[in-house]
Amino acid sequence: MSTSRLPDHEQRALDEMERALSRDRRLERRLRTFRPSRRPDLARLAAHRPRLWTVAFLLLVSIGLMVAGIVTSEPAVIWAFAGVWPAALFVSFRLLCRLTEG
Repeated sequence: MSTSRLPDHEQRALDEMERALSRDRRLERRLRTFRPSRRPDLARLAAHRPRLWTVAFLLLVSIGLMVAGIVTSEPAVIWAFAGVWPAALFVSFRLLCRLTEG
């Protein structure tokens, strides 16, 4: 990328975009108070509302990995099952909670 100055029409367009963004008070406040977090947002994760097809897919994959792990005793398959199974249980629990909320 060159360090030369932009052509006049591109500079005018850029100046107009900067003016429009500087008038946006909500964006300015969000940028001023933005603090990146190193931890995952657990509230957003807990509020996740999975769909039936997602739950069914994760359960089928985990059952398939479990059977493959029992048959082959491959460590990679067992570790894959160990990674998928808790996620399948979590989304299943969230789906059951959503269905019983009323």
